[in-house]
Amino acid sequence: MVTAVVGANWGDEGKGKITDMLADQADIVIRFQGGANAGHTIRNGYGKFALHTLPSGVFHPEVVNIIGNGVALSVDKIAEELKEIESRGVPAPRLMISDRAQIVMSYHVLFDTLEEARLAGKSFGSTKSGIAPFYSDKFAKIGIQVSELADMDTLREKVEGILVKKNIMLKYLYHHDELKTDDIMAELVRYREILKPYLADTTAYLSRAMKEGKTALLEGQLGTMKDPDHGIYPMVTSSSTLAGYGAVGAGVAPYEIRRIVAVTKAYSSAVGAGEFVSEIFGDEAETLRKRGGDGGEYGATTGRPRRVGFYDTVASAYGCRLQGATDVALTVLDVLGYLDEIPVCVAYDIDGRVTTDFPTTTELKRAKPVWEKLPGWKCDIRGIRRYEDLPENCRKYVEFIEEKIGHPITMVSNGPAREDIIYRNR
Repeated sequence: MVTAVVGANWGDEGKGKITDMLADQADIVIRFQGGANAGHTIRNGYGKFALHTLPSGVFHPEVVNIIGNGVALSVDKIAEELKEIESRGVPAPRLMISDRAQIVMSYHVLFDTLEEARLAGKSFGSTKSGIAPFYSDKFAKIGIQVSELADMDTLREKVEGILVKKNIMLKYLYHHDELKTDDIMAELVRYREILKPYLADTTAYLSRAMKEGKTALLEGQLGTMKDPDHGIYPMVTSSSTLAGYGAVGAGVAPYEIRRIVAVTKAYSSAVGAGEFVSEIFGDEAETLRKRGGDGGEYGATTGRPRRVGFYDTVASAYGCRLQGATDVALTVLDVLGYLDEIPVCVAYDIDGRVTTDFPTTTELKRAKPVWEKLPGWKCDIRGIRRYEDLPENCRKYVEFIEEKIGHPITMVSNGPAREDIIYRNR
């Protein structure tokens, strides 16, 4: 059986913690899409970590961790993360990397950086991790699959063809020095040595594991609003963030995905540009930002301040629906304990028309939040382990959100640690 852990919103919802926690009952944890452009923050007995490519199951010695074929493979960052966690006392994880995954090359990062600079004030707010150029090459059929590292002579011919296109752009669009085949081949030789111990036919392994009745977690990156088809296009990422893509990006049968945990924060946050209807500003935003998350609302990859707002039931209901949520995990509920009353965005006003349907980006640009205010609970709820022990107004807040989004909230996170979780009986 497969459980998918995915984001219902803009990303940064706390998926890493939920995956790390659910990995206690899993045999396998799989990253199925995205790359090193977003991080999952995890706090456990080993300390606090920000993982960008490694699956969040690496802290469980018995778990097999798989980087699936749908992932943008930043090889040096994988090596750095492995070195970091092992240096901090984490046992060497059981790691497998799909031989069908493709490599983020140094020139992908270069093109990402140059394009953001060229766009200047109209940029997409990229993390400059090379993700958009990587996926562009993948679907233009000039990406480099790790299986190709087995035949370096043939790969050299391919690289020479790739650089013809790349160098034209570098010379005439970006006015930058051209790339050299020998440099790129040296990069690929180095990657081959790093990857060699971990490469495997992961789809065959997963097929056998499913037949043996093993349990797996699919770990998604970012959230519904960043999906290139269903999100706030064009301010989206370059791979599908939906649980449905997990079957493709991991290489498992769609019917194996029996449970989908959509993770959503008790308030809203986002990194980068794009429509964000419930966003707040000024001192109100700065207070929430500093109190929020695990050490504040700052990007795990970029370190830049996240945009913040109060909970948006319109976006979250849409996000959970697109993910196909069977369960919802509501995170960082403890952060809101300072508020006398808590605004919740319950609808959008678009040119005088009030709607609870999430619109396309064209209309979203004109949407204004319709607020409803709930009483706060004005106390610290960390350490509480039973739902019925939460303050009454806190429970009413959870139940109000659950009603508005139309999906069952079965887990409530009230702190950054693995054990700061309340399982809700319904």
